[in-house]
Amino acid sequence: MRIAIMGSGGVGGYFGAKLALAGNDVTFIARGAHLAAMKQNGLALKTAEGTKWIRPAPATDDPAKVGAVDYVLFAVKAYDVASAGAQMRPLVGPQTAVIDLLNGVDSADELDALVGRDHVLPGVAYISSHIEAPGVIGHAGAGAKIVFGEFDGRATPRTQAFHAAALQAGFDCTVAADVPSALWSKFCMLASMAAVCCLTRLTLGETLENPASANLIRRAMIEVEAVATAKGIRLEQTVEQSYQGFAKNARASRIKPSMLVDLERGKPLEVGQLSGSVVRHGRAAGVATPVHEVAAAALAPHARGHR
Repeated sequence: MRIAIMGSGGVGGYFGAKLALAGNDVTFIARGAHLAAMKQNGLALKTAEGTKWIRPAPATDDPAKVGAVDYVLFAVKAYDVASAGAQMRPLVGPQTAVIDLLNGVDSADELDALVGRDHVLPGVAYISSHIEAPGVIGHAGAGAKIVFGEFDGRATPRTQAFHAAALQAGFDCTVAADVPSALWSKFCMLASMAAVCCLTRLTLGETLENPASANLIRRAMIEVEAVATAKGIRLEQTVEQSYQGFAKNARASRIKPSMLVDLERGKPLEVGQLSGSVVRHGRAAGVATPVHEVAAAALAPHARGHR
């Protein structure tokens, strides 16, 4: 199976490395120091089980040198959809499937305009992983999962083939029958945790230890649930169910949402695609989203990174 990883950071680098270690023909699309390190030393994947290397790690900043592949894992930052989507076009042949793993709920429609809806498989990734150093992907926590599917929820040969490859590679994977529900269910949790952890500048566990900041996450989730309901989308769990579930297990967690990691490193933020998107969808649906409005406004000066 030929696979290209468009965006080889924490998410794309992890899943790409796992697929490569399972014997798939994987090429990493990257840039800068990360690309240079992969070309020189390979790609290291650090997990609780130890460190594994992909050597050599086929990597380039020019998708045209790769050509059409079977699957593209699209895992760039959500604010780079337009530029990365245009750059990705040489990877997309008549039968190519693009699995969209971006944060937020808007990128699949943007990719539709760039490469065509028939090529796009909307999805979400549940994982905490980051570039620890150029050429090194660090995975925190115990889980790594992809949930994806066709826009209309059909089971198709291409979804089943990637599902089988994922399980063989050793990470969890689910083909969703209700893609909007899957997207908004993760969005509800991620946008809310990212917003509040960035406001507190604390890990998820530390934020949950304080009743006031913990309740702020819950209130932010209720806002997203209300917007989804107004749009006719039913989440996989109610906010009360999902909040109680992750809050119970995450109070001792040192995990940081990726947007907090970017904030600390002075990098651009996905706040426009997370809290900003909640606000936009809320206004369109006539739903108030005060917590996300404050988060979007407070983080707006940092949205482009250090100036």
